[in-house]
Amino acid sequence: MKIFADTAIIKEIEEASSWGIISGVTTNPSLIAKSGITLTEAIDKIVNLVDGPISAEVKESNAEAMVEEAKTYAKIHKNIVIKIPMTIEGVKAVKELTKLNIKTNVTLVFSMSQALMASSAGATYVSPFMGRIDDLTEKDDAGFKLVKDIKEMFKTYNFKTKIIAASIRHINHVEQAMKAGAEIATIPYKVLKKMVKHELTTKGLKIFAEAQEK
Repeated sequence: MKIFADTAIIKEIEEASSWGIISGVTTNPSLIAKSGITLTEAIDKIVNLVDGPISAEVKESNAEAMVEEAKTYAKIHKNIVIKIPMTIEGVKAVKELTKLNIKTNVTLVFSMSQALMASSAGATYVSPFMGRIDDLTEKDDAGFKLVKDIKEMFKTYNFKTKIIAASIRHINHVEQAMKAGAEIATIPYKVLKKMVKHELTTKGLKIFAEAQEK
């Protein structure tokens, strides 16, 4: 499973990219707002840090306007993927962008039916939201089941669309995404930092350090 950084804060992307394990970046309007810069400014910086898919979300709500906005972003760099909301207008836009060979990432996916709609339109990626579906159902495995079911559906019907497990809140979500077969997990910086840690690793390092001193 590939690891994407789910952030638009350049300092976080600079740090995470230096680890050598980040394969892409996803952004959204909320993340852009936190970054303090515009989407275009963020893209210009991110493409120089990460050589992989970079999701840029459209602001428009109707298909024709989404397509025009997507064309503008796609011209910035070859790695740009257009993030499209899971709506009827969004599905129309995905269909048109697929014809133009512009890659898409359909976001805010919460059901197999939505994933089917997106993949049928030719979406390059779909992003099921694990954390938010857990919140809605008040179950800690609802996100896992959603990703797993979408994965099995894509396999059954031979869809080429890849799954980006999104709305990841903690390490358990990362591990559930792996178990469910997601091709990608897009992970917030604070969770990325926790993934390298384990209490037994910390204890082991302390033991080794004490042994070396002796």
